[in-house]
Amino acid sequence: MMEDVAIDGSSSSTNGGGGTGAQKPRRGRRVRMTGAERREQLLDIGRTLFAAKGFEGTSVEEIAAKAGVSKPVVYEHFGGKEGLYAVVVDREMRQLLDGVTGALTAGHPRELLEQAAFALLDYIENYTDGFRILVRDSPVAQSTGTFASLISDIATQVEDILGLEFKARGFDPKLAPLYAQALVGMVALTGQWWLDVRKPRKAEVAAHLVNLAWHGLDGMEQKPRLIGHRKN
Repeated sequence: MMEDVAIDGSSSSTNGGGGTGAQKPRRGRRVRMTGAERREQLLDIGRTLFAAKGFEGTSVEEIAAKAGVSKPVVYEHFGGKEGLYAVVVDREMRQLLDGVTGALTAGHPRELLEQAAFALLDYIENYTDGFRILVRDSPVAQSTGTFASLISDIATQVEDILGLEFKARGFDPKLAPLYAQALVGMVALTGQWWLDVRKPRKAEVAAHLVNLAWHGLDGMEQKPRLIGHRKN
């Protein structure tokens, strides 16, 4: 499917009334965009607007206007704003999860924690719009597009690492999912803060996160207990 985009509304004309003269340059030339190209354009525009204004603050009218098309074109490709948003969120989730999974290549557990922290911070730095979208709560795609589900999916990648480390140290490996959620949540929330302040530099942030996580794990009690009065 090809879709036309007008560069301007002018039309061509011929010299004289006989129609034998050379045509003037066509000022109304239209650039043809394939359906796939239009879809990518709408996704890029939607991604930018959702990051800046959120789901509720973005309208189909604005998306269409930015793309230079009518509203029905957006509906044709995505069925509406909800469909476009769902595709944007899915792409960002896959981008981040693939980055984390691909980064975990080291053998030493501490270096694996460093790689996981860097992978998330790299995503925040290089795909800022995407991260802003993922950390927003939206009524759309609640089961897969929320910050909580993002943390859970990434924690799954870290869970096996912690499970092996727990087993080697004599801790209950069944607790690895709990600690994985805690560690990834710590990095993600710190990254959300760092996104706005951008200080200290990324490597220093990663070093401090791993310092807290690693030495916290290193000093864990096998059977932690509460020291306050509250017990439930």
